[in-house]
Amino acid sequence: MPRGIQSGEYLKSIKERSENKRIGYKHQLIGLEIADILDDRSHKALYIKLVKEFGEQKIMGLAKDVAERKNIKNKGAYFMRMLHMKNND
Repeated sequence: MPRGIQSGEYLKSIKERSENKRIGYKHQLIGLEIADILDDRSHKALYIKLVKEFGEQKIMGLAKDVAERKNIKNKGAYFMRMLHMKNND
């Protein structure tokens, strides 16, 4: 154990680092946030890819718009439909 760090603090810092080790880039963090906004964590890799492809502001704006709509049952599917429609215009 490193000197000057109490065992509880050290274990806490190790746990925090291990939880965040897979998020190394901004687009990954934004993609995970979008997955949470849309209640669709199972497709997080897709949202990360979309952030890289289309940019964080476009994707985040669309995700927030979809999340604000109350009558949507499957926010992830609706999001993808809206994204497809906007790209075909």
